[in-house]
Amino acid sequence: MEPSPAKGKPQGRLLVSTTLDAKDELEERLERCVGIVTSLTNGLSEREANDAITANVCKGPQQHEEVCLGLFALLLTEPPQAQRCYRDLTLVNRDGMNVVLIKINQILMEKFLKLQDVCRTQLVWLVRELVKSGVIGADGILMTLMKQIAGGDITNKNLWLAENVLDILVEQREWVLKSGMLIAMSVYTYLRLIVDHGTPALLVLRQKEVDFCIGLLREKFMECFIIGRDLVRLLQIVARIPEMELLWKDLLHNPQALSPQFTGKGLLQLLTARTSRKFLACRLTPDMETKLLFMTSRVRFGQQKRYQDWFQRQYLSTAESQSLRCDLIRYICGVVHPSNEVLSSDILPRWAIIGWLLTTCTSNVAASNAKLALFYDWLFFSPEKDSIMNIEPAILVMHHSMKPHPAITATLLDFMCRIIPHFFPPLEGQVRQGVFNSLTFIMEKRVLAHLAPLFDNPKLDRELRSMLRERFPEFCSSPSPPTEGRDEGTNEMKMEESVSLEMDNHVLLDKEDGCYDNTEAAFSDDEEEINNKGEGNKKREFRFHPIKEAIIEEPADITPYVDQLDDMMKEKVLQLQKGSDTETHCEVMQEIVDLILEEDFESEQMSTLASCLAELFKGHFRGDVLPDEITEENLCQMQEDNSGFSVLLEMLAELYQKQPKIGYHLLYYLKASKAAMGKMSLYESFAQATALGDLHTCLMMDMKACQEDDIRLLCYLTPSIYTEFPDETLRSAELLNMIVAVIDSTQLQELMCHVMIGNLVMFRKDSVLNILIQSLDWETFEQYSTWQLFLAHSIPLETIIPILQHLKYKEHPEALSCLLLQLRREKPSGEMVKMVLSRPCHPEDQFTTSILRHWAAKHDDVLGEHIKALLIKNNNLPRKRQSLRSSSSKLAQLTLEQILEHMDNLRLNLSNTKNSFFTQTPILQALQHVQASCDEAHKMRFSDLFSLAEEYEEPSSKPPKSRRKAPASSPRSRKGAATPVSNEEESASSSASEEEDSKPKAPKRKRKGSSAVASDSD
Repeated sequence: MEPSPAKGKPQGRLLVSTTLDAKDELEERLERCVGIVTSLTNGLSEREANDAITANVCKGPQQHEEVCLGLFALLLTEPPQAQRCYRDLTLVNRDGMNVVLIKINQILMEKFLKLQDVCRTQLVWLVRELVKSGVIGADGILMTLMKQIAGGDITNKNLWLAENVLDILVEQREWVLKSGMLIAMSVYTYLRLIVDHGTPALLVLRQKEVDFCIGLLREKFMECFIIGRDLVRLLQIVARIPEMELLWKDLLHNPQALSPQFTGKGLLQLLTARTSRKFLACRLTPDMETKLLFMTSRVRFGQQKRYQDWFQRQYLSTAESQSLRCDLIRYICGVVHPSNEVLSSDILPRWAIIGWLLTTCTSNVAASNAKLALFYDWLFFSPEKDSIMNIEPAILVMHHSMKPHPAITATLLDFMCRIIPHFFPPLEGQVRQGVFNSLTFIMEKRVLAHLAPLFDNPKLDRELRSMLRERFPEFCSSPSPPTEGRDEGTNEMKMEESVSLEMDNHVLLDKEDGCYDNTEAAFSDDEEEINNKGEGNKKREFRFHPIKEAIIEEPADITPYVDQLDDMMKEKVLQLQKGSDTETHCEVMQEIVDLILEEDFESEQMSTLASCLAELFKGHFRGDVLPDEITEENLCQMQEDNSGFSVLLEMLAELYQKQPKIGYHLLYYLKASKAAMGKMSLYESFAQATALGDLHTCLMMDMKACQEDDIRLLCYLTPSIYTEFPDETLRSAELLNMIVAVIDSTQLQELMCHVMIGNLVMFRKDSVLNILIQSLDWETFEQYSTWQLFLAHSIPLETIIPILQHLKYKEHPEALSCLLLQLRREKPSGEMVKMVLSRPCHPEDQFTTSILRHWAAKHDDVLGEHIKALLIKNNNLPRKRQSLRSSSSKLAQLTLEQILEHMDNLRLNLSNTKNSFFTQTPILQALQHVQASCDEAHKMRFSDLFSLAEEYEEPSSKPPKSRRKAPASSPRSRKGAATPVSNEEESASSSASEEEDSKPKAPKRKRKGSSAVASDSD
C-alpha cells in the first residue's frame, strides 16, 4: 500500500484547481486520510501493511472512517494501486461501505464537474466494482451517476460517461433486474438519450441503448409503468426507430404482449398517472438543477437576462442542445413549485423562464416537442390527482405574452386546439376532457379571472379565434355584468378560501391574484413595456417612487384561519384584530405568547396562528421597520432557561414562512433593543429552526430582502452582521455585492469610517483575494466601492497582488486603476515586481510601464535588484519549461521574454528623461548575463536594450589593464571619464560575479545600494 512518492505538488490531486483557489475542504480531508494510510503502510510488505491497517481500524469509528476514506482517495488518484486499494477496502470496512458510498454521492452531486479526468475514470471503475460486489446502496449511486449524463450534450466526456454507465447496466443485468426503481430510472434516462445520438458516428452507441431499453420494456414493463405518462412522451419521440416502432405498435394495439396485466385500458391508465418528480429531475445534472432553482427563488423579475445568457452559453448553445429544452420545461412544470410567498413576490416567475426557452428554440421539431412538454399534464388532467402548479405555467405564458409576444400566445393556443384530435384519435374524448378540466380548474383557482380576454383577443387572427370558440365555447363568453359578477365572485372566493388551506403549493387567491391578472409583465428583452403606465408597473415601482397620498389599506382577512384555532386563542386573535393602538397590540400579543407557552398548546395550530399573525401585521412590514417586539423580547428573556424557547422559535419559524421579512426585522431588533443586548446568537437558533435550516442561507436571504426593502437598515445592520457571524460573512462575495450594489457615496464613507474605527471588519487575509477576484464581474461603482472598503483595512497589498494575473486591461479598468494608485504608495517587493512583470505586453496596456517608471524614479536601487534577480532566475530556466509554463495556465505567467519586453518599453519611456535607472550596475550585469546565453532572435529583437550594457564590462580573470569601469557608488557618471580600479577591487568584483552566476538563489542581505558587491547578494 505504498503510494508513489510525490515531488513538489502532489501528483494525485482529486479536483481541478488553480493556485489561487481556496483549498477544497473535502479534498483536504481526503488528503489527510491518504497521509494516515501512507504513514501506516510506508516501508511495509503487503501482508504487514494489511495487518497495520486492520489493527488501526479496530481502534474506533474515527480510525475506521479515516482508513476507508484514505483507501478511497488513493483508489481515485493512483490508478495502478486501485485493485489493491479496493481489495483492502472490502476487507477492512465494517459498515457495508457506507462511509465510502456517502462520499461518492457527495462527489457526484457537488464535485463531479471539477474532478480530474483520471479521478473521473477511477470513480466510474469503482462504481462498476461496487455493482459487481452487490454492495447495498450501489443502485442509488448508479442512479446518481446517471444523473450526471447531460441531455443535449454529445461532447466526448459526456458520451464516454453514457457508454460506460450503459456497459455497467448491460453487464450486470441480473443485478439491475432486482431493483424496480433502477429499471425505471435507467429506461427513462436512456430513452431520453437515444434522441441525442442520431448522428452516423453515434449509431453504434444508439443501437446499444435501443437494445437495452427494448429488452427491459418487454421483460419488465410493469416496473417501467411507474414512470407514468412521460414514458409515453419519450416513446413517442423515438417511435420512428424500427425496433421502437414495433414496441410502439404493441403498446397501442396489443398491450398484453408487453404484460398480461397491461390490458386495453392500460394505456389510458398510464397516461392518467402523473410522472414522479424523481424522473423529471433525473434528466437535469445537479449543476443545471442548482442554476434553475437559483433563478426561480433568488433572481428578481427584470434582472434575469445575465443569468439566462450564462445558462444559454453553458447548456443551450449547440444544435444538439435543442432537445434539452423539453427536459427543462418538464422540470419547471413538475418539480419547481414555488411557495405562495415567492409567487406573490417579484422573484422571476416560472412562466418567464419557459417563455424564454420557447423563444430561443431554433428547430421546428424541438419547438413542437417543447410545446408538448408544456401542455403534457393538461391532456389527461384530473383535479383529484394532478396539481394546479403543473398546468399554471402554460396559461400564464399565454396570458403574459399576449401584449409583448402575441405570436407566442397564438402558436400555443393553436397547439392546444390541434393537440386534442391529433394526440391519439381513439382517446380524443379523454384529451378534450383533460384540457377542459385544466381550464376549469385554472378559473376555479383564480389563476386567471376570465379566459375570454385571452381566447377572443383582437391580436389573434380570425381563424384561430374561430377555432377557439368552436373548441371552447364555455370560456369564450364575455364576463358577467359588474353587479352580478361581484356577487358570484364573492361566493367563488369564499369557496376557494376554504379549499386553499388543503393545498400545499397552490397559487395565492383573492388579493394576491393581482400578481397574475394586473401585472403587464414582459420578457427581459422587451423595452417597450418599461415606460408603460399600467397598474402592474405602478405596483412594481412603488418603493422607488413614494406615493404622497395615503395608501388605502384593505382590512386583514383572517376568516379562513381563525376558525381552526381553539376558543381561547381565537378570542385573543380577534381582540388583536379589533385593537387599533400599539399598546393594545402589545398586551394582547403578550397574552398570545403566554398561551403558546402553555403545555396543552397544540403544535398543529402553529401554522394557522402564524397565518393569522402574518395577515394581521402585514402593514407593519411596509415602509419603516417595526419589529414584532413582544414575541422577540420573550425569546431573549427565555434563552437562558430554555423553557418554551423551542416553542417560540417554532412559532417564529412558521411566521417566517408566511412573512419572510421577519428575518431581517429580528436582526434589527437584536441590534437595536437594549433588552436584546449581546443576544445576536439568538438569530442562529432562529435560522436553524426555519425550513431552510442553515445559518448561511437564511442570513443571505434575509439580507437580500433587507437590501430590497430598506438600504439604510442594510447599512445599519452591516457592522453587527460581520462582527457576529464572521464565518458566514467574511468569505461571502454574495453579501458584499448586496451591500455595494445599493449604497451611495455617503453610506460608503460611513462604512469606511466603521472599518477604520474598528467597528467593522469586512475582509480577512485568507479570503480577500477570492472575493476581489469575484468582484471583477460587478458594475463599475460596485467595484470601486469594494476597493475603497478594502483599502480602509490594514491588509498588506502583497496579500492580494496575485489578482494582477487575472486582470485584463480592457475588461478590468476599475481594479487596475485602484491597484495602480495603491502600488504607487508602496515600496516594491520581489513579489510585487514579479506580478507586475507577469502582465502580458500590449501596446495599449500602460499599467506595467507606468508603475515601473514611478518605482524607477523613487526606488531605483530596490527595483534594480529585484529585476536583476528575476532576469537571472528566468534566464537559468530551460526555454522549453518557460514555454510550457506560459501555455499551461490561463493566468499570466512570468517568462524571460516578457521581462525583456517590459524592460524595453521602460527604456523607450525613459529615453528622453534624465533618469539613470538603466545605468545601475545590477541592471547592466543582468542584461549581460542574459545576452550571453539567449538565442540570436532575442539578441536581434532586444538589441537596443542589450546595447546599454555593451560599455559596461565585468572584470574577468584576464589582465585588467585595458578595462575601465565607472565607480560603483556613482553609476550616473558613466558618460564621464572612467576611473581606474585597483586589482583588489576587480578581483573581489569578479569572484562575486562568478558566485552570483553559479548561485542565483543565494539569500538576500538586508542592505541597500547599487554597487556590484552589494548586488551579488542576490
